[in-house]
Amino acid sequence: MNLKKSLRFTRFKVPVSHLTLPRKFTFPFYYEPHPLAVLAAEQLQEYLAAQPPSFHNFGIKNPNQPNATGKMFGVLVVKNKEGEIGFLSAFSGKMLGEKTPDLFVPNLFDTNPNGAFYIDGSRELNEMTRQIEELESDPHLIELQNIIKKEKNIVKKKIEALKSEQRAAKADRKKRRTIGKAQLSATDYESLLDTLGKESIAKRNQVRDAENKLMEGLKKKSAPLLALEDKITSLRNARKEKSVRLQQALFTHYQFLNIKGVKKNLHEIFKDIPKPSGAGECAAPKLLQYAFMTKLEPIALNEFWWGVSPASEVRRHRQHYHACIGKCKPILTHMLEGMEVDDNPMLINPARDKPLPVLYEDDEVILVNKPSGLLSTPGKFIPDSVQNRMEQRFPDVKGAMIIHRLDMHTSGILLLTKNPLNHKFLQQQFVNRTIKKRYIALLEGVVEGEAGRIDLPLRTDYDNRPNQMICYKQGRSAITEWEVIGRTENRTLVYFYPLTGRSHQLRVHAAHKLGLGCPIVGDDLYGTKGERLCLHAERLEFYHPVSRERMVIEVEAEFC
Repeated sequence: MNLKKSLRFTRFKVPVSHLTLPRKFTFPFYYEPHPLAVLAAEQLQEYLAAQPPSFHNFGIKNPNQPNATGKMFGVLVVKNKEGEIGFLSAFSGKMLGEKTPDLFVPNLFDTNPNGAFYIDGSRELNEMTRQIEELESDPHLIELQNIIKKEKNIVKKKIEALKSEQRAAKADRKKRRTIGKAQLSATDYESLLDTLGKESIAKRNQVRDAENKLMEGLKKKSAPLLALEDKITSLRNARKEKSVRLQQALFTHYQFLNIKGVKKNLHEIFKDIPKPSGAGECAAPKLLQYAFMTKLEPIALNEFWWGVSPASEVRRHRQHYHACIGKCKPILTHMLEGMEVDDNPMLINPARDKPLPVLYEDDEVILVNKPSGLLSTPGKFIPDSVQNRMEQRFPDVKGAMIIHRLDMHTSGILLLTKNPLNHKFLQQQFVNRTIKKRYIALLEGVVEGEAGRIDLPLRTDYDNRPNQMICYKQGRSAITEWEVIGRTENRTLVYFYPLTGRSHQLRVHAAHKLGLGCPIVGDDLYGTKGERLCLHAERLEFYHPVSRERMVIEVEAEFC
């Protein structure tokens, strides 16, 4: 890391002496930015807004440009040796190639002066990639592939004809056997069976020999093609091995400090868990590393997104975001060791004193109005949940009670059974989509249109759990129908009818640009945190497990 430049300590443009410093450093994985960190972010955003298009195409004015990419930025409020309060700035990943603008702290590992091994290795990988692409586009290879494809079809048809002939012969023998049994003497019938057995063996051998001859011929004709494909495969494997070795060497050079001066590289930090790609390139580790190396005291952290959202994720321009879990948590856990850090707010139960009203109850089922903030089932750190409370209330019920779930911050109707024998019947209604659910949500912004359907597949964002992301390759089908029921100047009230039940489905479908493009009010993951998530399971229709009557339960949302 190059420390020659002194411009990276940025002074505030406005007086900040009236602001009280935080007692502890920011818990980076879930936080509300300190006022100083908010000011620092606003000052950096002012700088970014003033940069020419050549600086970076963030896609703010034209988000549909193919090369437009937003970026995560971070600011770290620090105190220098003279007691001055300022801040450091960083961006995640890389920008402008290997060059880092003077305002920003440098990358953790600079490949220009220190990375000859990486530059040489990358050059070798690029050359191997070029060779592979050249071989794959060779007209001779393509011609051979077409010839062998046709030859395989011919052989396949010939083998199918042989098999068909074999089946016909078998049917003929069966017919002769049936007739012989009815018309021949016992001795002659035994003789017939012997003849038919020999014919069967002869035919099987004939087909086998013909099939082997065809396959042997195909193998000889395929030899030139296989030789070329083996060469490509060998090159691919060699490139993969070299890439892994280069990555391993690079991991050794990524050294992370903490306030005690203890260094750990990526191998040591991720020794018991898989190393995600790009680990160490996020803004928060860069900022802390530079602060530790220059003896600046870290005060508060803030990270925000600048520019167009990625196609798969929900990222809002200027919006504050916490550090990612997959890449940053193992690194920052080491880097923050020895510092006083704010308590993890995720360990606090926001529904501890909230009641759980019962909407309907009989001997078989119970429906409750889950408050926002209460878990449906026990969490890793918070046992309090609908399930836990119901098990305490009905200690004699053995087996699963809860039928479905609502997100922690979603309120509304939850169905449970007192009789485990009913569990499968009720749950099957969700599987078969005979249960009808209606949610009501208040959205930030004005939704265009009056109704529609959103079909965007979802999967977990493995680097940033529990967030979900759009993924057409690995995602599971997620379908939501929606209907506008009211608008104000800058908000929209909608009904959601989920046809599938994916985690965070309504939240992502509301916020994503391919959905409604309007996050739910109070959504701390896909929008802006508020007093509560304005999403409520308002209506549930289902068949009673004993009476088989259609039941309709409704409960009004508090935020309407």
